[in-house]
Amino acid sequence: MSVVPLRVVLICHHDAPLHHEGVARWIASWSTLAGVVVIREQASVLRRRLRREWKRVGFLRLIDVLAFRVYYRLRHATGDASWIASRLREMRNRFPDVPTSTPIIEVASPASRESQSFIEASKPDVVIALCKHILPERVFAIPRLGTFVFHPGICPEYRNAHGCFWALASDDLSRVGMTLLRVDKGVDTGPIFGHFGVEFDEVKESHIRIQHRVLLDNLDSLRLRLLEVAGGTARSIDVTGRESREWGQPWLTAWMRWKSRARRRTGARHSA
Repeated sequence: MSVVPLRVVLICHHDAPLHHEGVARWIASWSTLAGVVVIREQASVLRRRLRREWKRVGFLRLIDVLAFRVYYRLRHATGDASWIASRLREMRNRFPDVPTSTPIIEVASPASRESQSFIEASKPDVVIALCKHILPERVFAIPRLGTFVFHPGICPEYRNAHGCFWALASDDLSRVGMTLLRVDKGVDTGPIFGHFGVEFDEVKESHIRIQHRVLLDNLDSLRLRLLEVAGGTARSIDVTGRESREWGQPWLTAWMRWKSRARRRTGARHSA
């Protein structure tokens, strides 16, 4: 008896080609890609995020956040963009084109009624949400098996934003990785179906490359785990008693401490 493939909808950002093209190709290679929701945010969204960060960490720390953004753009953005383009070429060679029949919609927010109607019409078994938005229940509850995120951080210790960065900055190297979890009403608080790590070079690589690699280098394992979820054989991980913490945007001072510590550690190994 033939097995009907999963119907999967992908939610991603327009400026994340590794997601809206690369991951879309990967999904289409093992399931029916039932639709792609592409988010093109308005400038007001960034202003709201900065206001939230200001309220969360205060004015002086917000300056630290903005300083990091300027520093990263000047020192690392070009190199990381070239690396991303190289990884995307690898994915194009590895996975076939997304079928031209795949419905695609562009929205300002995945929580919009337009996005909700699109997902409902796609009749997905699974939604994979690679986005910065907190989805309302009327959206994340649509798929039969749930909405899943590939969170760049080990939960529950590194919830919310930039979990890989904060694990690196906290010298918590054993928790640099990704979490597969099913979305609920909280912020990265849903049932966890896997933690995935990767080897990395903390001196040479930026947190951006590392957080991309914890996804890209684990695609085969993610596929198998999602199919186990669909087959009812996957079990969620019990995280009772573990510390749970929300993090925010990267700080320049935290970056500098991390890189300085990483260089000292590497130098010590080489001199040993």
